[in-house]
Amino acid sequence: MELVRGLINLQKQSTGCVATIGNFDGIHLGHQAIIERVIVKAKSLGLPACVLVFEPHPKEFFMGENCPPRLTCFREKYHRLNLLGVDKLVVLQFNQTIRQMKARDFVLHILLDRLQVKHLVIGDDFQFGHQRQGNYQLLCEMAQPHYTLEPTPSIVIDHERVSSTLIRQALANNEFAKVSRLLGREYTISGRVGYGQQIGRTIGFPTANVAVKRKKIALTGVFLVKCIWQQDGKDKVAWGAANCGKRPTVNGCTERLEVHLFGVSQELYGIELAVEFKAQIRQEIKFNSLTELQAQIKQDINQANQLINQFK
Repeated sequence: MELVRGLINLQKQSTGCVATIGNFDGIHLGHQAIIERVIVKAKSLGLPACVLVFEPHPKEFFMGENCPPRLTCFREKYHRLNLLGVDKLVVLQFNQTIRQMKARDFVLHILLDRLQVKHLVIGDDFQFGHQRQGNYQLLCEMAQPHYTLEPTPSIVIDHERVSSTLIRQALANNEFAKVSRLLGREYTISGRVGYGQQIGRTIGFPTANVAVKRKKIALTGVFLVKCIWQQDGKDKVAWGAANCGKRPTVNGCTERLEVHLFGVSQELYGIELAVEFKAQIRQEIKFNSLTELQAQIKQDINQANQLINQFK
């Protein structure tokens, strides 16, 4: 999949494309339905299938630390779109220039002049441009003779519209079966294992410190997880217990994901680790000492091992 970052790198395309625009946080079933239509239409026209996204997420730009947590970081989003068969991913930096761009100018200068869009697929709630003044009606008005327009209805599961907001709510309520139905897969956070404070190692429970690459994690607490990574060209799998949060016992101030893998003694530094969340064990709490924390971790691991059979 071709990756184009920024307006400066988005030169006028030599051929047209079939495109969609959005944030696509989570790449849930609603997003997948849109992307599938883009790919089908692109193949029928002999054109590349293009997805246009914004970084940072506009809500991160406007709300700062008060923004909702991301379901997927950019790397995870790229990986999912590539697996779905997208030909080109265009990433526009969401800054003052994009924020203040009028909806008509966005269509003229980006969709038509730069991308040469021939067919556009959008979600039924799509809005864009300065003060979100762009919508389906405006795109219809500007379509002829440049492009054709295809709206996509929402995907409804169990009488609820599939959305990133609904998935965040389900994660907050630890409804992992519901999350899986909305995503079409297990909820996973992937990241490269780096060096942490190594406190877990000192109390007998070494952990893999997974880079989450987002302002906030959509989960808080201790969880049973299934971890997958590549070694010698093959998938390796291990169960484990993960902590998502700020680690109040050691006065942590940033959200982190740390995983203790069961039965794994090898060093995982530098490895890309996929962490699938299966069930919550408990909420994150502050202990009075590392000794108390150590005793609780033993209980967490015992509880995690009792839960594993439910997910095999």
